[in-house]
Amino acid sequence: MPEHRAAARYRHRLGVHLDGDGVQVAVVASHATAVELSLLDRDAASPDGWTERRVPLEGPVHGVWLGHVPGVRAGQRYGFRAHGPWDPAAGLRYNPAKLLVDPYARGIDGELVLGQAVHGHRLDEHGMDEHGVDGQGHDEHGRPAGRTPELDPTDSRAHVPHAVVVDDGFDAAPVPRPSVPWADTVVYEAHVRGLTKQLPEVPEHLRGTYAGAAHPATIAHLRRLGVTTLELLPIHASVSEPHLLRQGLTNYWGYNTLGFFAPEPRYATAQARAQGPQAVLAEVKGMVRLLHEAGIEVLLDVVYNHTCEGGTDGPQISWRGLDPTVYYLHDGGSPARFADVTGCGNSLDFRRPRVVQMALDSLRYWADVVGVDGFRFDLAVTLGRDDEGFTPSHPFLVALRTDPVLRDRKLVAEPWDLGPGGWRTGAFPEPFAEWNDRFRDAVRTFWLVDPGQAAHGRPGHGVRELATRLAGSVDLFGHGDPPLTRGAVASVNYVTAHDGFTMADLVAFEHKHNEANGEGNRDGTNDNRSWNHGVEGPVAAGAPGGEILPLRRRSIRNLMGTLLLSAGTPMLCAGDEMGRTQHGNNNAYSQDGPTSWLRWDLAPWRENLLATTRHLLALRARRPELRTWDFYLGRPRGPQDTRPDLDWRLADGSPLDHRLWHDPTVRTLQMIRTSSAGTSTVVVINGALDAVDVTLPPSPEAPWQLAWDSVAEHPDEITDPDWGNGSAPGHALVEPLSLRVYTSG
Repeated sequence: MPEHRAAARYRHRLGVHLDGDGVQVAVVASHATAVELSLLDRDAASPDGWTERRVPLEGPVHGVWLGHVPGVRAGQRYGFRAHGPWDPAAGLRYNPAKLLVDPYARGIDGELVLGQAVHGHRLDEHGMDEHGVDGQGHDEHGRPAGRTPELDPTDSRAHVPHAVVVDDGFDAAPVPRPSVPWADTVVYEAHVRGLTKQLPEVPEHLRGTYAGAAHPATIAHLRRLGVTTLELLPIHASVSEPHLLRQGLTNYWGYNTLGFFAPEPRYATAQARAQGPQAVLAEVKGMVRLLHEAGIEVLLDVVYNHTCEGGTDGPQISWRGLDPTVYYLHDGGSPARFADVTGCGNSLDFRRPRVVQMALDSLRYWADVVGVDGFRFDLAVTLGRDDEGFTPSHPFLVALRTDPVLRDRKLVAEPWDLGPGGWRTGAFPEPFAEWNDRFRDAVRTFWLVDPGQAAHGRPGHGVRELATRLAGSVDLFGHGDPPLTRGAVASVNYVTAHDGFTMADLVAFEHKHNEANGEGNRDGTNDNRSWNHGVEGPVAAGAPGGEILPLRRRSIRNLMGTLLLSAGTPMLCAGDEMGRTQHGNNNAYSQDGPTSWLRWDLAPWRENLLATTRHLLALRARRPELRTWDFYLGRPRGPQDTRPDLDWRLADGSPLDHRLWHDPTVRTLQMIRTSSAGTSTVVVINGALDAVDVTLPPSPEAPWQLAWDSVAEHPDEITDPDWGNGSAPGHALVEPLSLRVYTSG
């Protein structure tokens, strides 16, 4: 049997893997005429600091180039050089002068140096070639130029990151995954660097690192807070966009992926970075293991919808140079151009089996080898697009639901992208959960927009939309065959996330202040649904306007209470529990500094907010009626139950008539939830600008006990005689714009 036929059995294991006396190599480049593995070593005598040995690969076999290279060990730097047609009009851009990162590299080291060397076509200072043609075959006016962009012969090996061979082994004993039930899950969305960069209890050399995220001080905060699941912003290797680098900024959030298998080295300790990608990977695995030992799950925010190679005329770093018409979605025109449904210049083409395979292989690697507990899929609609648009039965989504490694992990979709029909909240199949933007908008509107309008005598909204979100958004997530099977936990409820205002900024700013991003304050959404309570920006205590500060703090508590007491899966954005501010920046993706990092030096009001958040999460944890998996039925669930699982009442205690659901003047509501164990909780919501006398429903057990009141700056204050020493009478005067919780049983 010819050697390349014998190697064909490895074609399904893509990448470079240690195997016997060397490495087994497999890379997709179906339109290439030849592919070489480039082995790189430092050489001070070389003009660019590198020497290179090129090993021709055999193939292609089903589009895969293969080889076994003896003598290669872990730590070896490498890349690929692909030969083939230079035909940008047809979407083909083979240029062997460009060293290409292995899409399956499990270690990546080095920086991207922007400039001519990392582009496959010739550029001038305006991004045009010497004939005034850009990388798309268009002139300076955007019109087809009638010329083919000229191939650039500059070698890129000293200007691009290098893939590094790693050993996947990890010598620590495995730890069972926490496997937190969805009904008990509380998600905490955080950035590895920003979480601990200013945490004083973490040693300075560990701050802002993977090791810092699993330090005992960090774990103690998470456990005391009451979160079960740490969701990390992207930790896949990434690079910053050219426009940021030109301004001296970086892509702090990391949504610009360079490698779907390699961890981002910047978040590793200096010691691990110095030792190389093998040590970086070990630090990531150690982080996951330590968090698991503490009973905390780890979810990764993953970006499979686009890559760091930008638009049609972007840099040639990896996929563009290996198989661009296979990896990237094109618009079908001539000259060929990338189709962009992500707003990032390119979109990976999930109609292609090789793209689906790459995403699945990456997910299995992080789940099985690194040990993470699940994934949040950025712009997930792109991952489910076929020729007709988004479909819940897309092969990739079907594979996730049925794959033996992935089907038991937590899967969370960001259910939109920027393409046609891109808003699809509620459309993903089980077992997916989804970010619920309708929850975010309803809560902000009720507590912030409407009171701001009412203060000027303008009408707002009633309680219908808010109540629907409080009860788990069955209108969005109750569809299916059979219906209601996804459960209320499919709704990932959030008021804030990494993208947008912080919770403290929602009550202090009505306009974004993104000047530091260098885009003329044009970036970031204008639909903030915030309320500055009469003064824009920070107000010092005792200064003019200081009288609004107590109301601002109460508004934060109203937002927090609504989030943590609603049916569904709550997601808390890191720092909101401590009143973190970004000074009005609602798009801090490029702010790697104090604007984005959590502050741990807490003023008294921030200490109080932290205590309030802990109190609310502890209340949620011990009250089964607040953690339901199922949707509510509005009637007794079982033959032994005498009360409905959900009951809505007006302020006077009477049932909420259907007609009043649509009345915008109804701003006070009682939500009574009862568990199968017979315990009950009443959430009293007063969104009016006046105090309201509320008649509580009869309690079949002991009298209602006041568990929380958003008027209280600190939860301990609810034992004050002003609150009836914790015991509520049948009537309660509920302060304007406030939320109360009573429990029984």
